[in-house]
Amino acid sequence: MDSRSLGREGEDAAGRYLEERGYVVLDRRYRFERAEIDLVCFQARRDGKPGGEIVFVEVKTRSGLSFGRPESGLSSDQRRSIAKAARAYLYERKLEGSLCRFDVVTVMLDRESGATRIEHFEHAFTA
Repeated sequence: MDSRSLGREGEDAAGRYLEERGYVVLDRRYRFERAEIDLVCFQARRDGKPGGEIVFVEVKTRSGLSFGRPESGLSSDQRRSIAKAARAYLYERKLEGSLCRFDVVTVMLDRESGATRIEHFEHAFTA
């Protein structure tokens, strides 16, 4: 499986994982210029009151550890790029000033067993 297919499979798994936990996926693979955000989600407030946060999610997928742990694969350049795309997303949708955060979801796909291990890092970085 090539890296693009692996990445898409990981993004799909991450989207399902987040939806099962009450997130609403608003956008997938949002692009602005050369920057991309894997998933843009909304998480309602946990106390049941109106409102919530827009969550920009970077998904890191691996099928093994030969390239290191998935969460270690987010460079400072990637963080800047994601933040730039997030600002564009908020501007385009007239959502400036909305509460938002940046999360990382890691997906480990074990080809031999078919197992999938997902970890969610909330507030993984700031813009």
